[in-house]
Amino acid sequence: MYSKTATGKASKGSVSVLSSNSRLQLRFNYGGKRHYISTGLADTVANRKLAEFRAAEIEKDILFERFDPTLEKYNPRSVLSTVTPITPIQKLQPKLDELWDKYSEFKKPQVSPSTYAKDFIKHRNHIAKLPSRSLDDASAIRDYLLSTLTPDSAKRCLTQIKACCNWAMEEGAIATNPFVLMKIKLPKGLSEKQDVNPFSKEERDLIIQTFEGDRHYCYYTNYVRFLFFTGCRPSEAIGLKWKHITNNVVQFRETVVVSEDGLVLKEGLKTQRKRDFPITSELQSILDEIRPEIVNPESLVFPSPKRKFIDHHNFANRAWKSVLAKCATPYRKSYQTRHTFISLCVEAHINSTAIGRWTGTSAKMIDNHYGATNFTNLRPPNLS
Repeated sequence: MYSKTATGKASKGSVSVLSSNSRLQLRFNYGGKRHYISTGLADTVANRKLAEFRAAEIEKDILFERFDPTLEKYNPRSVLSTVTPITPIQKLQPKLDELWDKYSEFKKPQVSPSTYAKDFIKHRNHIAKLPSRSLDDASAIRDYLLSTLTPDSAKRCLTQIKACCNWAMEEGAIATNPFVLMKIKLPKGLSEKQDVNPFSKEERDLIIQTFEGDRHYCYYTNYVRFLFFTGCRPSEAIGLKWKHITNNVVQFRETVVVSEDGLVLKEGLKTQRKRDFPITSELQSILDEIRPEIVNPESLVFPSPKRKFIDHHNFANRAWKSVLAKCATPYRKSYQTRHTFISLCVEAHINSTAIGRWTGTSAKMIDNHYGATNFTNLRPPNLS
């Protein structure tokens, strides 16, 4: 097909396939005239095969003297009707839950056990409850998340779904990410970082006193005192061992996190590898009260009643809620023990950098989110 002479020109009766304006044309000479037939096909590999097939038919007709000079036989409709159309095999698009399972397995070695257990499994549960897991229903999926979750949770879940589908595109599992342009805007004031609502000193002392007098939950009194007077994260207090208690400082080195296998001890802290907290007189009294006669350095400072890790989630839902209700203190999450310590330090005019070093946060975070809680205690200076 498309034979050429020694001069490089197409031989008589040969048909050339050309591309003009990204469309395929057939060109040939017959009867002393040059003919062009527009196929109407885009210039693609598959369409070139169709055009080459038609070109071969024209060459045969010229060779066997059966050429149709009206060209009607060779118009595009004839091309399409004489060639058996090739129907591409449609690859079934994977469902969102299938993609999420594969994405989770990919990310599992790259994230901490707590992140995987808390976030990836939580989002998998959200996806399992969707009325549809087809990517064609992306808008309906977003709307369902907004209707069933808090705005913050919906935004977090949608962000993770986007990341999952971006990964699936890179892996060649899907052609496009239908969630890529979707956004969920949080109403002002819903950011968790701004959820700082500390207890007053009086409320703090009342909570500790009520724990101490409660026959069901008095066991946790010193654990609660420790949280209030160090501002540490519960996971840091739960992972604390006696080997981390020195004469001068408490050495925070490990945290207890949630994993697929339950509570496990992990080296390092949430935002740093390690942190030291100076032992104050209040802290010393707590440690003296709970220190066993024979200290095993590997023993937990604050074990559960069964000598295992304290499950702070259960503690918060049972002991914490019960005691706050008993002492008629407006309910706030147990994490407010940390906010209370930091806010009281700010109120006492302690340097933000020092507070940050004690609690494992930045001075900027303290100034932006904790200083504002103490405005009611400030008074303007006498300007006269």
